[in-house]
Amino acid sequence: MTMGRLSNDEFFTKLTELFDAKKGKDHGSIVLVQKRLSHDQPLPETTSSTMLPDLHPPRPMLVLIRATNAKGKERRQDKIKLSTIVEPDSLPAFFERYADVCKAGMTTLKPRDRSKRKGKAKKKKGAATTSAP
Repeated sequence: MTMGRLSNDEFFTKLTELFDAKKGKDHGSIVLVQKRLSHDQPLPETTSSTMLPDLHPPRPMLVLIRATNAKGKERRQDKIKLSTIVEPDSLPAFFERYADVCKAGMTTLKPRDRSKRKGKAKKKKGAATTSAP
C-alpha cells in the first residue's frame, strides 16, 4: 500500500501504527531513510575556496523522511510506504518527536543472542594461548 506524501503529524501516526504492527505476530524489518531533497535547487559554482558546494547551499534544503516495512517480492502487496517532507526550520522539533516514536517502537525488541559469538571468541582465544610454546 503506497501512500502519497503525508503531513508530519500523519506520518508520526502511521509510523506508530507500523511499529505497533511489528509487536504482534508480523515480524520483519522497518526501514527508515532520511535524505536532503534538493531537486529544485541548483548547486552553486565550485571555486577553489568551496571544494564541496553542496555543504553550503544558497538556502536551506528540505528533508525527505521515508519509512517502509521492507516486504520482499513475494509479499509486495503488503508493503507499506510512508513519506513526509520536513521544512528546515522545523527540523529540531521533528527529529525530537521522530526519536521518541522510534524509541517507543523499539522497546519490544528482544536483545541479540550473543552467546554463540562469545563462545567462539573463547574457543579462539583458548586455542591461541595453548598453541603458543
